[in-house]
Amino acid sequence: MKQPGPDHPITIGPAANRVRVSAAGTVIADSRHALVLKEASYPPVYYIPRDDADLAALVRSLHTSHCPYKGDASYFSVRATTGLIDNAVWSYEAPYPAVAAIAGYLAFYPDRVEIEQLPA
Repeated sequence: MKQPGPDHPITIGPAANRVRVSAAGTVIADSRHALVLKEASYPPVYYIPRDDADLAALVRSLHTSHCPYKGDASYFSVRATTGLIDNAVWSYEAPYPAVAAIAGYLAFYPDRVEIEQLPA
């Protein structure tokens, strides 16, 4: 487990805007309670509470990954009108303490779904 620090900063805070996620034209998440995680030089990532997502549109995947700063991620595919979008969503069910705020939230790959920032 690595700790965020000056060489690899991670910050988490409330998103300034409403965040809507859609796949093939269908909204699968819409939240005024999203978090934004900024990590080192990576683009910001929006994490959305599960209560603000259409969980029926998600299919748990067998895929997993590990981040030395955040922990183990589980993945979901999205049921879209165009078919299954594989591993488009990830979640840290039990993240490391430094990023505990994202526990159970959902994050989406912007190259697999549309992520919009809307006025709050």
